[in-house]
Amino acid sequence: MSSGTAQQILRDTFGFPSFRGAQQSIVEYVVNGGDALVLMPTGGGKSLCYQIPAMIRNGVGIVVSPLIALMQDQVDALKQLGVPAAFLNSSLEAEEAREVSRQLMRGELKLLYVAPERLMTEGFLNQLERLQQDNNIALFAIDEAHCVSQWGHDFRPEYRALTVLHERFPGVPRIALTATADAPTRREIVERLSLEQAQHFVSSFDRPNIRYRITLKDNARQQLQTFLETEHPDDAGIVYCLSRKKVEETAAWLKEQGWDALPYHAGLDAATRNVNQRRFLREEGVIMVATVAFGMGIDKPNVRFVAHLDLPKSMEGYYQETGRAGRDGLPANAWMAYGLGDVVSMRQMLLSGDAPDERKRVELQKLDALLGFCESTACRHQTILRYFGEEHPGDCDQCDNCLTPVDTWDATKAAQMALSCVYRTGQRFGVAHLIDVLLGKTTPKIKQFNHQQLSTFGIGKDLAQTQWSSVYRQLVAAGFINVDIEGYGGLKLAEAARPVLRGEQEIWLRRDAEPAKRKASKAERGSRLREAFAGANEDPLWQALKSKRTELAREQGVPPYVIFHDSTLLEILNRKPQTLGDMAQISGIGQAKLAKYGDAFLQVVEDMANGVRTG
Repeated sequence: MSSGTAQQILRDTFGFPSFRGAQQSIVEYVVNGGDALVLMPTGGGKSLCYQIPAMIRNGVGIVVSPLIALMQDQVDALKQLGVPAAFLNSSLEAEEAREVSRQLMRGELKLLYVAPERLMTEGFLNQLERLQQDNNIALFAIDEAHCVSQWGHDFRPEYRALTVLHERFPGVPRIALTATADAPTRREIVERLSLEQAQHFVSSFDRPNIRYRITLKDNARQQLQTFLETEHPDDAGIVYCLSRKKVEETAAWLKEQGWDALPYHAGLDAATRNVNQRRFLREEGVIMVATVAFGMGIDKPNVRFVAHLDLPKSMEGYYQETGRAGRDGLPANAWMAYGLGDVVSMRQMLLSGDAPDERKRVELQKLDALLGFCESTACRHQTILRYFGEEHPGDCDQCDNCLTPVDTWDATKAAQMALSCVYRTGQRFGVAHLIDVLLGKTTPKIKQFNHQQLSTFGIGKDLAQTQWSSVYRQLVAAGFINVDIEGYGGLKLAEAARPVLRGEQEIWLRRDAEPAKRKASKAERGSRLREAFAGANEDPLWQALKSKRTELAREQGVPPYVIFHDSTLLEILNRKPQTLGDMAQISGIGQAKLAKYGDAFLQVVEDMANGVRTG
């Protein structure tokens, strides 16, 4: 294959002037028949790595995908580009599925998206074998490949059976793709999918357009409201909560405050989930409040923020969820409100489950890594990349710790007091009671247990309650204190506490910013997104372009971003093309879209220009 062929498809079909990062190397390798494992961040252009080879090689590319919504999105987008594509999953009626099968066997498709359950049926495998007799399978793409790992955050047992592709179709190249996988998960992907001979293509995990920020919980709902009002008054975004109940309560509360918010969790009936997901994908400015049941494979490029009201389970989970923001490369925010209660509830949830002890140990290690990330004073981008085995060149200027560096203080004496109080009270009380003891409060509970007689009673009056809460939170995150799940969240000393109590180890902790300071910094940072759109929201042409995009999307029953991404509209806004030739130079406009929509958007530009001149 000549790279010129791939370049031509990239330009003429997808409308991009050049490949990014490792895309070209991956495309060439797969076109030439090689197996590949591709690790590339969300928004990095993974889909092109199998779509272009499928278009170049003989036959159809079979794409294994775990989510119906993702298949629908991808197929809609490919059809807009003039690429013959279809999907097979449970959302199709029997006759629709039969028609797709007929198209497949007639050789009319270049890409077919299929659920793993459908792929594994004997009837479908037999169809594929008939195709392969004439070398009519271009490749197998296994998307969201981390689903194969039992240690991953999106484990799907049916992915384990995909070794059948290697066994029954040894001559067909396979490409496994994922946006996140730590070293153990990568090894399991290779082992479970028999990809020992595959070449690994690992792109940088950095998402430089995402600004990471973690703030201490202090009326989390109001903090979220301030964040939305200050930085995202009209934007689409996702708010993640841990429980279904909290999802519904938060969505209802946001709606009461005037936000277009919808709930999404596995407990809702399928019809409600589908309606809400469809609205989020096809309308502007919708906020989805969800559990982790929502998001994997969601292809909406202009999600401008992801907010967490509860702690995720792991660094992988956090990276994957925040990675749903800013897929179009434009600035986006990852915001999280976090407190000691999150640590306690997440540990309780992990340890009270019925998973084997080995699995629990791994999950607790992953949670500990995330806690360390939350409490770190280092660059957030550096910390994330280091977790995935990658180095970051320096401060990012795209996270809270770099923009407003955190003060630290010698907390050795305070830590000794806090640890001693845990010990003296019998290692079975929660943080609120321990702080009452340190502050010398004679509450009914303290009297009940006679804790006013302890040597630690009242020794911590030099620090405020919020400061003691911070000390305990950080000692738990750093592994000096464990949460006793059987003791209903009571705190117990870890082995690491011994040298601190003996005076053999210094403890330095981060000094939490005052809430007022955090609010001020939010207002200052909010301008970054506005700058990125260069006043677009106030420009009548921008509104007219978006209106035209929405109109065309509704006519065809597809999400607006399937017509053009925001980044493409911004380029039209800034360059104001006069001819189809000018329009063809804009990134994201290939020949099919130029023919379909070029005149319509040129007319919008011309009408607005005339309106300005005559007005």
